[in-house]
Amino acid sequence: MAFNFPEHFHFADSHEYANPLGDVVKIGISAYAVDQLGDIVFVDLPETGTQLIRGKSFGSVESVKAVEDMYSPISGEVLEINQSVLDSPEELQNDPHDKGWLMLLRPSDPNEIDQLMDATTYSNKVNPK
Repeated sequence: MAFNFPEHFHFADSHEYANPLGDVVKIGISAYAVDQLGDIVFVDLPETGTQLIRGKSFGSVESVKAVEDMYSPISGEVLEINQSVLDSPEELQNDPHDKGWLMLLRPSDPNEIDQLMDATTYSNKVNPK
């Protein structure tokens, strides 16, 4: 299966995305990562106000196959979490790039996003040739 990724998203090697929206960044996991996990049954996210550090675990996602840590693609403060994903983890599975976002961050260094892969590079990494 080939995956399409929004052009304005930036991706970490660990399959999390950062979607810049002005002064905030929407964080989630890619459709590829969701596909690899299978049926998602539980999502664990940090509290609002938590300071995240790029590359460090911020929570986990549990599927029928495994429990996987998620890693922050950038550093910043958690401004909001997507409560609907906590209440209904299938939201993440059904629409990871739109309704299934995980949290909004206020970046501590807006330039960190430039160190992530663009959508084309990430797509070339995860899509079969």
